[in-house]
Amino acid sequence: MIKSIPQEVKQVLQALTDAGFEAYIVGGCVRDLTVKCSPKDWDITTNAKPEQVQEIFPDSFYENNFGTVGVKVNPFLTVGKKDREHDIVEVTTYRIESTYSDNRRPDEIKFAKTLEEDLSRRDFAMNALALDINNNLLDPFNGQEDINKKLIRAVGDPTERFDEDALRMMRAVRFAAELNFTIEEKTLEATRMKSSLINKISIERVRDEFTKIMMSEHPRHGIQMLHDTNLLSHFLPELELGIGVEQNHHHTLTVWEHNLKAADKCPSRKLEVRLATLFHDIGKPESKQGEGRDCTFYNHEYISARLTKNIMKRMRFSKSITEKTVLLVRNHMFYYSVDEVTETAVRRIIKKVGLQNMKDLIDVRIGDRLGSNTPKAKPYKLRHFEYIIDKVSNDPVTVKMLKLNGDIMIKDLSFKPGPQIGAILNVLLAETIEDPSKNTLEYLSERAVLLKDENLDTLQNLAKEKIKNKQKDDDENIKKKHWVK
Repeated sequence: MIKSIPQEVKQVLQALTDAGFEAYIVGGCVRDLTVKCSPKDWDITTNAKPEQVQEIFPDSFYENNFGTVGVKVNPFLTVGKKDREHDIVEVTTYRIESTYSDNRRPDEIKFAKTLEEDLSRRDFAMNALALDINNNLLDPFNGQEDINKKLIRAVGDPTERFDEDALRMMRAVRFAAELNFTIEEKTLEATRMKSSLINKISIERVRDEFTKIMMSEHPRHGIQMLHDTNLLSHFLPELELGIGVEQNHHHTLTVWEHNLKAADKCPSRKLEVRLATLFHDIGKPESKQGEGRDCTFYNHEYISARLTKNIMKRMRFSKSITEKTVLLVRNHMFYYSVDEVTETAVRRIIKKVGLQNMKDLIDVRIGDRLGSNTPKAKPYKLRHFEYIIDKVSNDPVTVKMLKLNGDIMIKDLSFKPGPQIGAILNVLLAETIEDPSKNTLEYLSERAVLLKDENLDTLQNLAKEKIKNKQKDDDENIKKKHWVK
């Protein structure tokens, strides 16, 4: 069942044992080997003190207070942040930990004498496994049996484990989502009872665990467990507002059920796309008008975008991920019909979303469709939409794609540098989006000269009106058709 240990890891184990110390591979990498996954990193535990480990491995580094020494397994490695993720084996001295007064970190680190003492401080039985150099498994808390049962169970008293580090509750759910395991009943009950402790954990640590849940193979399972354990209400209450909210005759699921299923069915491996799929209808409870099968959710995409932005700022996601997620949520209701929507309308969508984001927007739509129990991820009209995107992809949708630019206007058309140039180009862009054949230097130059005497306010309003009127038509299409997903 246990695969062989990589040679470079064995060499670290061998060097420690040759020096007269105990040494074992420990924790998550052993669990991963047991479930036949490839470990992301390798951890070794030993009774050697940090200074003794450094004597054995002179090129190692020790930059923490936890008894962990980083041992390079690549002798030519220049240690940097990226290198440490892939070319470093962490060697940690057996340790026991004191009280956790802040529910986040131990007040004091003490070195232990035995492997079992060290394993007893770990979070879950499936992570309290150790493997020696000869592939002999040491399992004092029956973690392998839990793995066979697909069960996550705390080592010892789960309330004590969660009092020590409240993030362990999020980790339990994350492991359940990644491995498709269930949480053992006592551990589950302790999570419900201690769920409020998650408020003592930094939002960045909570966000990182939530991100791993979203990027797992079973995000729906993970989010449902976050709800069942009361954890979700402490950091993402907006999502739970969709529980029990019935939808109209286009849907068979509640808003909550639909959002979770959509996230599960999203085909993308990008975090921002998965988040957008989860959050795309989060504004429906606020926008709902009427009851029963004829209720409406007009403009819910804009409310969803606002809520998404607030959530992601609160959870301190990066600016780039936040902006991309909000963009996809705001535009997920694009209307497209083979018979009614023109190439011009598709160019307007591309202008709003960006050509580089169109595939991601379609992936949100696919998750949305499959999350509505529709049988096909890509019906004919969505495939046709992709065809039109490709067809118009070289048409002008940004000022930079116009044949005319500011340099030409100054040099050849006697324009003075200033904001008027940008305003005129925006007017010309609005016209060429409607008719790409106008994107010639001759035509645009003539139009620019005709607009030269207009004041800045008039030009800016003209560009806005051209875009606004067409956008209004697109929005009316969505509202009028109730858009069947």
